[in-house]
Amino acid sequence: MAGDIDQAAIPHYHWEFEKWNKSYDVAALRRGYQVYKEVCSSCHGMRFLCYRHLIGIIFTEKQAKKEAKNALIEDGPDENGEMYLREGVLTDSVPAPYKNDNAARAANNGALPPDLSLIAGARVGGPNYLFSLLTGYSDEVPPGATLEPGQYFNPFMLGGSISMPPPLQDGAVEYPDGTPATVTQMAADVTQFLQWAYWRNMDASKRTGMSW
Repeated sequence: MAGDIDQAAIPHYHWEFEKWNKSYDVAALRRGYQVYKEVCSSCHGMRFLCYRHLIGIIFTEKQAKKEAKNALIEDGPDENGEMYLREGVLTDSVPAPYKNDNAARAANNGALPPDLSLIAGARVGGPNYLFSLLTGYSDEVPPGATLEPGQYFNPFMLGGSISMPPPLQDGAVEYPDGTPATVTQMAADVTQFLQWAYWRNMDASKRTGMSW
């Protein structure tokens, strides 16, 4: 427990995609998927996101098929009753990094890393909360806060304590488009990707609303 620490107020960052006449920034979504794949996927799965969903946004169909093929998907049982690994296909979900919740907790100091498929809609504050959390780690622990071994202080986490180490460090990824991979930039990009994963039909919904 972090003690009697109130959760910090979550700022509103006025995301461009929130405007009625704006859509998702495709370049940001592609960078955000890269951050998820190279940083977040080691602990967090996305069981409601299939590789086919990435076509036309993150990848071409050919690229998405290659991305799926490179994933190892547990399937089965086979004729001997055994589970086995196979190459992924477009209809497969992005695989989880752990076989089950117990394995996930054992690898993360007892904490269960949440699935990120719908996280932008499952947390109060949505993308503002995610961005604040990713950029809000602090080495300065306020009076009254008590962190257990393996915990970190983050004022945007309810109670102030979080078991996830700061996931982003400057230069953690290398963006192919040359965008500097600062903590702020990576947090913004992966936040937008997770918002898209939660509400993939946002653009269509806006067009429907505009047609009335």
